[in-house]
Amino acid sequence: MGVNETRYGAGALSARYDAALLWVSELHRRQMRKNGDVPYLSHLLRVSGLALDYGASEDVAIAALLHDSVEDCGGMERLKEIRERFGNEVATIVMETSDSTAADSSKKAPWKERKDAYVARLERASDSGVLVSACDKIDNVASLIRTLTNSSNHEAMLKKFKGGAEGVAWYYEAVLDVVQRRSSPAARELKKLVIELVKILSGC
Repeated sequence: MGVNETRYGAGALSARYDAALLWVSELHRRQMRKNGDVPYLSHLLRVSGLALDYGASEDVAIAALLHDSVEDCGGMERLKEIRERFGNEVATIVMETSDSTAADSSKKAPWKERKDAYVARLERASDSGVLVSACDKIDNVASLIRTLTNSSNHEAMLKKFKGGAEGVAWYYEAVLDVVQRRSSPAARELKKLVIELVKILSGC
């Protein structure tokens, strides 16, 4: 490697990443995805893997593993624990990519209010936060495309999403707009998937 070349990727991961893997498994092991009996952990592993594929550091990859832990597993108390275990950078990225900080999921703000706030927060997020968000949406959109493609009842499937077909399309296009303007390395992949999803949703 030349003197002026930028090193790509995190390199070998440390025991900190192992610890994050074990902890995130404990936090989310009983949760399932909206498309059936698929362990939610599969999503978190893919988001972290995507972040690493796009050159993320170990801290960013750990934040990708934990990006749903505040909104789904304890709110601000969980964020405090993340900061104590893994440091300020990880905690900051998790906060930037959290949809809600309510400890009780039944007390979350209405769907549109939360999504508007998420998009606004993403505008101000760090580059690392934008990357984790993009990787999160890449996996979410790809999963939704697979589900809709293999389902004969799109209406029943979309009822699981509070925004419905129109809201889902708006939300992912809004996130994509931010990701593109921030020149995230994951923007091209996300754009391709969002275009495909919107096309499917327009026929629902």
